[in-house]
Amino acid sequence: MAKIKGTIVVDKERCKGCGVCVASCPCDVLALSVEVNNKGYRMCMMAHPDACTGCASCAIICPDSCITVYRQKFE
Repeated sequence: MAKIKGTIVVDKERCKGCGVCVASCPCDVLALSVEVNNKGYRMCMMAHPDACTGCASCAIICPDSCITVYRQKFE
């Protein structure tokens, strides 16, 4: 059976660091970074990228549509 791995891309300048995506991730992949964007907000980032399944819960719940989810199948 093929394994599916996910990854996300965050639009760092649009992210306002609300943390809703972090709370919605069922695999505890996301966290807020210590870096800030040009507006002074901490951004969402993948703290544990190997655990991402590509479920897209973070992208669905993001109020500013800053997150794009990519899924890749491995044999």
